[in-house]
Amino acid sequence: MSNQAGERNKLPPTTRMGVVSLNVSRLERSLAFYREMLGLELMQRDNDTALLGVDQPLLLLTEQPAVKFRSPDASGLYHVAFLVPGRADLACFLRHLLDVGYALREASDHVVSEALYLSDLDGNGIEVYRDRPRGAWPWQNGRLYAANSSDPLDKENLLAELEGNGPRWRGMPVGTCIGHVHLQAADLDRAVAFYQDILGFEESITGITGAYFMAAGGYHHHLALNTWYSLGGPPPPSDAIGLRFFTICLPDEEGVKRVAGRLETADVTFRHISDPDALVLRDREGNGLLLVAGQFSNQKEVMSLAKLSIEP
Repeated sequence: MSNQAGERNKLPPTTRMGVVSLNVSRLERSLAFYREMLGLELMQRDNDTALLGVDQPLLLLTEQPAVKFRSPDASGLYHVAFLVPGRADLACFLRHLLDVGYALREASDHVVSEALYLSDLDGNGIEVYRDRPRGAWPWQNGRLYAANSSDPLDKENLLAELEGNGPRWRGMPVGTCIGHVHLQAADLDRAVAFYQDILGFEESITGITGAYFMAAGGYHHHLALNTWYSLGGPPPPSDAIGLRFFTICLPDEEGVKRVAGRLETADVTFRHISDPDALVLRDREGNGLLLVAGQFSNQKEVMSLAKLSIEP
């Protein structure tokens, strides 16, 4: 394969993650959690669906009337990761959790980032993190090697950011975005082949047993896959509580067209919709996926996705 052909098969460097849609068991309870505990703003609501975000839409919640819970060993969401702009923002969030007494699952220093982990009231994993400057990321031969790359986070050092006239918690700050999505997979090779060889992500972090990390444009990772609990497990029911779909935002219609061509070549079933310009499909683990040209233009456009069939 020529270098030019290889570049065409990669996702564009400006690819970003977009809105994540979750099925929830009780919308009012989930709204209270994501507004009060996570600090997101309610942007729009329509009966059993609500859209939350900050200065941009981030999370689309839909109440699932016939509650079906995903088995712990099933494929699906491991966590959705909210990227905050700076270290003081992460410190504010940690101070807030300590003040209200909400339990953390974990707090980690990943060298490229500092991260706090918790769960929502339906058991969905959440990461809130800040990135260190890209110039400090220890790339070697185009990879970030995992050896000694995850230590317990020094929470006292983080909270020291708030000493003196440090900022106070007022909810998630402007500029917060979906930094990455981490999925559980039943078959790691199958999942990697789909997201890397067909969609066009590139391996980024390497060396973690039972996991694979991918990105576009030299980010540390936009997407992660693991089989730590789900090796050989079943797919979740399509209407189960948890992940309904996540969004990959490509820069333009040409990017969507190129991915569509690769999906056709690989005989992957998908549907092309026009409003918004997007591809709708399920990956080989059964996860719903939207590939969108550009960013969503308005909140109404995102709300309409609550009624979208994810079946190709």
